Amino acid sequence: MEIDNALGQFLRDRRMRLDPATFGFSTARRRTPGLRREEVAQRANISATWYTWLEQGRGGAPSADVIERIAAGMMLTEPEREHLHILAFGHPPEVRYSEPAGISPRLQRVLDAIATSPAIIRTATWDVVAWNRAAAVVLTDYSRLSRQDRNILRLMFSDSRVKAAQEDWYSVARFVVGAFRADAARAGAGAEIRQLVDELSAMSPEFAALWRDNEVVGHGEGVKRLHHPEIGPVELEFSTFSVEGRQDLVMMIYNPATPETAGRLKAFLEAGRVPEGAGF
Repeated sequence: MEIDNALGQFLRDRRMRLDPATFGFSTARRRTPGLRREEVAQRANISATWYTWLEQGRGGAPSADVIERIAAGMMLTEPEREHLHILAFGHPPEVRYSEPAGISPRLQRVLDAIATSPAIIRTATWDVVAWNRAAAVVLTDYSRLSRQDRNILRLMFSDSRVKAAQEDWYSVARFVVGAFRADAARAGAGAEIRQLVDELSAMSPEFAALWRDNEVVGHGEGVKRLHHPEIGPVELEFSTFSVEGRQDLVMMIYNPATPETAGRLKAFLEAGRVPEGAGF
């Protein structure tokens, strides 16, 4: 194998780490660990000869479809799949969006450890898939909503409580629509948002007008001001963080912007009450 054949070396290394029994192959009479080349080729539905040449750095450049089939056949992780594309083509794979299956218990424990700052995890299409107690108290108790209704766009444009809680609803709505457009496009979720956009456009003239504006904005950080029905005026600084290994998810953390707000939030949370919240 040529010393500069990084793609072939990576494929061989991953192939030799795989357990044949996991893939339904016999473990008898094997002189080397891992899957055989013909077994990888079989799972990827490509020629065993061509796969051998690929590991050896021969036979020309593979297509993206072949690389995808090999990644699926080897059951590569998402970071491994991305690295495979970079080795083959010099760039990451085209973005593909899939509905998230939820979050890990460990990630939920991270949210729960943030005791006095509302924190949520949302998808690229702005569905809220996880939250902590502070988010349920200050923003929305998402556990009371159906899975479909845990969408920030739906809440912004259909929930009168959420509308009333915003200090400047129109400015917030405009910002959210622009950030939503950017996130969905970046995640390759064009088809997934079409139904939601049609639904919201039919339901809300305000959304339809904002969507037609084609505005795109970033959503890295900012300030959120709410009128909470029990806590009163609340000013929060928010920051967003990508979840490593889960490109479909974003964590948003809302920290009290002033010591006075922090004190009122802390006292209210420690009182143990869980109202419906104020805004998304």
